Amino acid sequence: MPDEAGRRALSYIPGKMPVTITKVLEVDNDTATIRFILLGFPTRPAFQLFLFFVFLAAYLLTLLENALIILAIRSDGQLHKPMYFFLSNLSFLEMWYVTVISPKMLVDFLSHDKTISFNGCMTQLYFFVTFVCTEYILLAVMAFDRHVAICNPLRYPVIMTNQLCGTLAAGCWLCGLVTAMIKMVFIARLHYCGTPHINHYFCDISPLLNVSCEDSSQAELVDFFLALMVIAVPLCVVVASYATILSAILRIHSTQGRQKAFSTCASHLTVVILFYSTTLFTYARPKLMYAYNSNKAVSVLYTVIVPLLNPIIYCLRNREVKAALKKTILCKGGGPGEDVALRN
Repeated sequence: MPDEAGRRALSYIPGKMPVTITKVLEVDNDTATIRFILLGFPTRPAFQLFLFFVFLAAYLLTLLENALIILAIRSDGQLHKPMYFFLSNLSFLEMWYVTVISPKMLVDFLSHDKTISFNGCMTQLYFFVTFVCTEYILLAVMAFDRHVAICNPLRYPVIMTNQLCGTLAAGCWLCGLVTAMIKMVFIARLHYCGTPHINHYFCDISPLLNVSCEDSSQAELVDFFLALMVIAVPLCVVVASYATILSAILRIHSTQGRQKAFSTCASHLTVVILFYSTTLFTYARPKLMYAYNSNKAVSVLYTVIVPLLNPIIYCLRNREVKAALKKTILCKGGGPGEDVALRN
């Protein structure tokens, strides 16, 4: 191990990269990164306060909307169907999805200390990746459910049994947990020098790879491969499902029948387009793109705006959900003879 003079000499060797020098010094001093600094949204204090109230309102509304949907589905027997079982899973997921990011972001708006511990950062990243991956797969499962309901309506109750629905939902969560765990094995063991400044408002994969002071190509390769599997495979399922759904709808002769068939999947299709369009281009780009502040605005779309809009979309486009929510909010029980416009 070089002495102090040797380390000084090393710092003056022509052609040596500063990262290498820093890494040697860190290893020599037997120190490791114990915290990160989240740069967040660097603005004036008055605007920070404004952003705090905006994002706080969005966070609380997201929790309230999704909680109401879960409560409405559980309390209304007419919504005890596979379609709404998966919707309640999506609402439950998005409540935790925003909770992983929003509380720390809100605290940083009001505090000058924007640090996050190494363990806290890795924990936030693990659960965020888990929920994102789970949502990709869950949206694909919901597309498959709509495919069976429209293309095989007579066999729908036989195919989409409670056991299969439970297995599919559990599989979504398991895939998300395992994918996140594999990614974390490669990211958490990277060496980070000093107190790295992360140009983001939460711990995400690409910003962390950017501040690593050692070769992260292996972690990048694993991340790219798993992202390809988690994004591309569910996307293919969604596209194939809606291709067959569109074909089946076009074969329906009556206009009313077409509208009814399309209305059962319009909400889900809108949510899929919003979620995939805002995340696909973000995670398909090279890690160096995270050096730009504009990426934070894109991230706000899928971490704040989309979870806020999803419950609203399902309420506006689905009369069954709207009716159940009205009964839940007004504390009214639904009679068995109540007429409901939409079925499976």
